Amino acid sequence: MCESFRPVIVRSARPVFRSSRAAAKCVFALVGSCCLALIYGASPVLAQSSGFEKPPIDYLNTVVHDPVANLAEKLASGTAELAFDQQHGYLPAVLEALKVPTSSQVLVFSKTSLQLNRISPRRPRSLFFNDDVYVGYCQQGDVLEFAATDAKQGAIFYTLGNSEEQPEPKFVRDRGGCLSCHASSRTQNVPGYLVRSVFADAAGRPKFGSGTYTTDHTSDFKERWGGWYVTGSHGDMRHMGNVICKGDEGEIDRESGANRTDLSDSIRLESFLTPHSDIVALMVLEHQTQMHNAIAAANYETRQALHQSYQMNELLERPAGHISDSANRRIDSSVDQVLEYLLFCDEFALTSPVSGSSNFEKEFQERGLRDSQGRSLRDFDLQTRMFRYPCSYLIYNDSFEALPDEVRSRIVTKLTAILEGDDTSPEYAHLTPMMRAEILGILQETHPLFQAQGHTASLQKEVSEGGKEGHRLDATSPGIRVVR
Repeated sequence: MCESFRPVIVRSARPVFRSSRAAAKCVFALVGSCCLALIYGASPVLAQSSGFEKPPIDYLNTVVHDPVANLAEKLASGTAELAFDQQHGYLPAVLEALKVPTSSQVLVFSKTSLQLNRISPRRPRSLFFNDDVYVGYCQQGDVLEFAATDAKQGAIFYTLGNSEEQPEPKFVRDRGGCLSCHASSRTQNVPGYLVRSVFADAAGRPKFGSGTYTTDHTSDFKERWGGWYVTGSHGDMRHMGNVICKGDEGEIDRESGANRTDLSDSIRLESFLTPHSDIVALMVLEHQTQMHNAIAAANYETRQALHQSYQMNELLERPAGHISDSANRRIDSSVDQVLEYLLFCDEFALTSPVSGSSNFEKEFQERGLRDSQGRSLRDFDLQTRMFRYPCSYLIYNDSFEALPDEVRSRIVTKLTAILEGDDTSPEYAHLTPMMRAEILGILQETHPLFQAQGHTASLQKEVSEGGKEGHRLDATSPGIRVVR
């Protein structure tokens, strides 16, 4: 388990801490039979007020239905099988079964896993992901590592033995060890995900004294991807990827790692499923991890606030469904946090075009729901920002649909007000009127929660403008409808 942490140099607005070498073993991988510590970095400050191990969350005991859990059930029942590959073990089969594209591969060479002897700049660790699942693979590693998003419980961690010697492949769910790193202020105080950027030496060891960065779509380009390989072009912008930290703490040659499209001089490409560590995939990964965390945090906070409010109702003999002012404030705060990530508030402005080296960009966009004009929230911009329509595609995710009604309805209502121009709060000033109209148009044609609102709005407009004679709005029936 992690030893105690002590603060050191702060290089970002988020807390940064220093850990011992023993603590480093529980980051970015396994602690005992722990998790996919998905993306590097000790998350040092355990969530102190979440209480997710207790009702109503009961994180460790609640049955989950994430994609890995569903595959595990199929393996146990004999309705699914995983073929073993002599070079990569169960990796190719499990990626196919979980519908995780190989084009999502990104490579990290920082030595930050319990299997740290398997990781180095010459033999980096591979990560693959889709909208719900993250898979970690070390060459000749003992296990594959998984983190999967359950619609209600958030991030769930697993391992799968990656040896042909075991009688049959079996997923093992983590029983809490992963949370020592994956439930902290860095993951928005819920079991979650994070992307970290470090100063790694020639052996891949992080130089903790130099500080580290927790990165997302708001991060300055120059702080991203230390300890990672990065393939693709990015013009005049510079990042920390592809380079080793030599000499004094915190000194790296960003120029030498810029705009690389070929890693053959660094690694044996034939040892990997693809030769890429695509820059666009890395950018999506950074956004997606914290977007998932924001949704899970809103889920947890709302359920806990309602649970406590309803308990007080019994004590104070209030009506059973009464929601206290305190609970409402907590829910409203969660709404704002979700919208901050959903609408890419404070997103880092690209100063040069970005282009990946693989098919990731094309395949990612092809999975998008499109409106009658062919627009999708998965469409990239990559000129001045990440997405052409800055509203996260995870609004279609099962985890968003599974949010308690009390918070989801408020998110939809406030988001609609923002997109219709009724909410002009300064934090959303980056959204031009055209952007707002385009996002709203896409949602009203492709998202059930907004399709209903779009229909209602058109009816309200019809009536307000006179409409057909004899029509009126009946607000007493479920949903507003036109009656005669």
